[in-house]
Amino acid sequence: MYTRVVEITSKSGKARELCGMIDDKVLPILRKQAGFVDEIVMVSENEPNRILALSFWNTPEDAQRYEHEQFDTVQKIVQQMLETAPVVRTFDVRTSTAHRVTARQAA
Repeated sequence: MYTRVVEITSKSGKARELCGMIDDKVLPILRKQAGFVDEIVMVSENEPNRILALSFWNTPEDAQRYEHEQFDTVQKIVQQMLETAPVVRTFDVRTSTAHRVTARQAA
């Protein structure tokens, strides 16, 4: 399993509204993508305008396909709520109890 971690800084006071936009407009796009597994969106308690969006994919190729085919569209949807450009990092998932991934499976 593979994940894309997108770090977002919303405009002041807009984090909750941005999360609603992700739920309503971005998740339907993600759900249509081949290899999409899950999305987790978190808002920082200490920095209320800081959001992390983790999308989980079956393979790195699935995540890369989404990056090339849909990420620009998603950025345009949320851009009005962003203070800065999102920062994207990618990771190989080694262990996940929710997705039943173990280090042995990931290797």
